Amino acid sequence: MTPQPGSPVNKASIKEERTAKRAKKLEQYHRQQKRGKRNRLIGIVGGAVAIVAIIALIVTAFVLTPKAANYAGGGAGDASTIDGVETFTNGAGHVKTAVTYEQTPPAGGQHASAWLNCGVYDQAVPNENAVHALEHGAIWVTYDPSISDAELDLLKTELPSSYVVLSPFDGIPAPIVLSGWNSQLQVDSADDPRVAEYFTEFWKSTNVPENGAPCSGGIDAPGKVS
Repeated sequence: MTPQPGSPVNKASIKEERTAKRAKKLEQYHRQQKRGKRNRLIGIVGGAVAIVAIIALIVTAFVLTPKAANYAGGGAGDASTIDGVETFTNGAGHVKTAVTYEQTPPAGGQHASAWLNCGVYDQAVPNENAVHALEHGAIWVTYDPSISDAELDLLKTELPSSYVVLSPFDGIPAPIVLSGWNSQLQVDSADDPRVAEYFTEFWKSTNVPENGAPCSGGIDAPGKVS
């Protein structure tokens, strides 16, 4: 006997079908909820790991980056206070040709009309532009290219953050030579206490032709690192 529409058997069958569909939908919903929670947890953990990694990189960079030395500047450039400092009487003036300098590295004299922007260079820089930076009160720190990386890193910790040019120099008379306008100091190592003494006396000295002129806004030479 075929169940008639509206019979109890049909009603029960429809109810069971609806219940089964509802259970299936609930099961799918719960699976999606669990999957979403799992994905969110993975995202949170991944984000936390990324944040920790970024913080670690920042801290590492802060710790490992050499800190700029702090000097008052504006000294009178009195060479008598530091053993080994030589002084000269070079003139000034702008030229458009190469200059043969009396000192190696140069410590004053005629120079190019464009000054060298102060900073760290890993290649030799043009003498004529570097000398113009000295005229503004900068210190040119040159080093023998054969010095060790550790020695160079130590030297960088002795440098201020501005008004200084650091570059290698072939044929230099000492491992490290510091040159200001008409003054020069040769040292064998970066930890020589006279390095700091020289900066204290000659960095941004008032005894230069163009005291207070900028050490930026000029030209960059090839090999500028910072």
